[in-house]
Amino acid sequence: MSRLPGPPAYLAGLRLEGRRVVVVGAGTVAQRRLPALLDAGADVLVVAPEATPAVEGMATGGELRWARRAYAPGDLEGAWYALAATELAEVNEAVAADAEALRVFCVRCDDASQASAWTPASGRHDGLSVAVLAGGDPRRAAGVRDRIVEGLHDGSLAARKERPSGVLPGVALVGGGPGDPDLITVRGRRLLAEADVVIADRLGPRALLGELPPHVEVVDAAKIPYGRAMAQEAINDAMISHAKAGRFVVRLKGGDNYVFGRGFEEALACAEAGVPCQVVPGITSAISVPAIAGIPVTHRGVAHEFAVVSGHVAPEDPRSLVDWAALARLRGTLVLLMAVERLGPITAALEAHGRAASTPVAVIQEGTMATQRVLRTTLSSAAADVVAEGIRPPAIVVVGDVVSLAGE
Repeated sequence: MSRLPGPPAYLAGLRLEGRRVVVVGAGTVAQRRLPALLDAGADVLVVAPEATPAVEGMATGGELRWARRAYAPGDLEGAWYALAATELAEVNEAVAADAEALRVFCVRCDDASQASAWTPASGRHDGLSVAVLAGGDPRRAAGVRDRIVEGLHDGSLAARKERPSGVLPGVALVGGGPGDPDLITVRGRRLLAEADVVIADRLGPRALLGELPPHVEVVDAAKIPYGRAMAQEAINDAMISHAKAGRFVVRLKGGDNYVFGRGFEEALACAEAGVPCQVVPGITSAISVPAIAGIPVTHRGVAHEFAVVSGHVAPEDPRSLVDWAALARLRGTLVLLMAVERLGPITAALEAHGRAASTPVAVIQEGTMATQRVLRTTLSSAAADVVAEGIRPPAIVVVGDVVSLAGE
């Protein structure tokens, strides 16, 4: 479509709450335009002898008034805004002419070149209204609108809010997913784009850190100076001190922050310090990494259960809270996190308590990343094979018959 003649339109936001708007026509075009007018609080009068079921429902529901007749001179008296949306060019022309005489801005839906106002392609996100005009090319306008709104939703387009003075911006505990930056949640990415400070674990989606604006302070949690026993306390202190200084803090972790991620400890620390805290769950690596490698943790007729187990301490360690004997008796799938370095004692414990030595095992290193490696073995051979193949953390270990399904 060619560009409409004349200078570009002047963009303005109309505040229509309680103000009369007249829509002439009640077909599909009017049906698309009415919701935005009603959302704006306009006092809407629809003039049309017939209406679509949706428009009729708006009228019977009391959302608007419907004059069930043809348009007549005088219908625009007292109007602030008008839409000519009938299928008859002569009616739309008459509405536009009356609007011009009354100095009422009018959208003519059949011929934009003869209208005093144009309806932009519009969208909303988190208090923002986006409106796009493309000089008479509605498809282009809608395409640009969609790109902007999509960017606002997923955080790839930053739109920082002005924060009220005296109000702590707080902390967001964001689970970043298994590593691939495309697998962070939409909400997590949006909050990351609004951050002043990001305290990141090494297993978080590192590629997203490179997209942050230069003013954002990125704190590598692995490099915060502390003694080994004080690691979590130091991270908590960093979150709270930045938040109390008026900065919005995103604590970015790999996987889900509540699955062996100590996220709840961080939430409690914020609550005790009086710092607002929100939790954004992440896609846990326990399920997503096997899935990307072609292994379902459950499958009809094969596994009706799965258990996610921390292997950060060996079975014989007095700190272990895991009932390895009970796990060995399960017929379903075991997903072991943080278990590569203690895989020998773990597999030995499972075998000792009855799990078959021939049970299929998969070890997936750096799952979802370009560097992903998958080792397929058995329970009795897993520990030795991991050493022989040079498998190193981070890696997920899957134990169970579902491992064999990927080869079918």
